[in-house]
Amino acid sequence: MEFSPTHLLALAGKSWLLQGLAIILGTFVLEDAATVITALSVQAGKVALPVGLVSLYLGIVLGDLGLYGLGRLADRFAWARRLIPEARRHMSRSWLERHVFKVVFISRFIPGARLPTYTACGFLRASFRAFVGAAIVATLIWTSCLFGVSLRVGKFLMDHLGAWRWAGAVGFALFIVVAGRIAAKMQETTP
Repeated sequence: MEFSPTHLLALAGKSWLLQGLAIILGTFVLEDAATVITALSVQAGKVALPVGLVSLYLGIVLGDLGLYGLGRLADRFAWARRLIPEARRHMSRSWLERHVFKVVFISRFIPGARLPTYTACGFLRASFRAFVGAAIVATLIWTSCLFGVSLRVGKFLMDHLGAWRWAGAVGFALFIVVAGRIAAKMQETTP
């Protein structure tokens, strides 16, 4: 039996389980691009809508939990705890406990904010329940919006670009990724 990448992709095309797994893994690499590509695949009839959306939601929330977990892991190392004095950590933890849902929810919509925010939540031992709740709600809203826009763009591409539709799809996915990176850079330079 052959196990080349092209063979596995061909198998994934026939199995909703493998499609879902591929989408989940794609969210760990670039979740916005995975969302766009999944929506375009749904539009093209290659992936069923429930498989695409559920896999996106699962992959993105699992990735968020992974970032939280990295923060918790860092808290286990004395050298990492020494980076922030205990009094400052305690003050930050106290503030975060009161605002964790809001902070996690808002950071989903700010490019470049998730990694530092979600790992800080883990490091400061923010309420896991509130973190998960905010991550799920924000993911449902953001991913559904991006997915919906991508479905509309996908329909336009299918209707108007013919054989070039996948080139347009790649261009759209790159646009989403680059726009997010530019927005994140602009926030870094804003005082």
